Amino acid sequence: MQDSELKYFKDILESRKVQIIKNIMGVHNELNQLSSLELNDEGDHASANNNSMIESAIVQQQEKELQEIGVTLGKIANRTYGVCEMCEDLIGFQRLKVKPHAIYCIDCREIVEKSR
Repeated sequence: MQDSELKYFKDILESRKVQIIKNIMGVHNELNQLSSLELNDEGDHASANNNSMIESAIVQQQEKELQEIGVTLGKIANRTYGVCEMCEDLIGFQRLKVKPHAIYCIDCREIVEKSR
């Protein structure tokens, strides 16, 4: 992959990383505010508990994406970015535009998903 393409994806990934960190911090702040509220009835407690479960699931997914982005930035740094981890073919540029931290080409991704 050319240097300009690597820079393009690095910039996208770093921007996404910053956004995810902001999102996670915002959710943590919301959860802290929820826990400090004085809830007066069972409905309020149930609603707050439901919101915190949903937000925790979102944080968990975003932390996973953040970890994947970290691995991908490492691949960019050592110039192994864009290579499928299964077949070792190049991952298509259009696929990387849609999911810059993709580790599989389209064909291998389908194989992995079907095997789950």
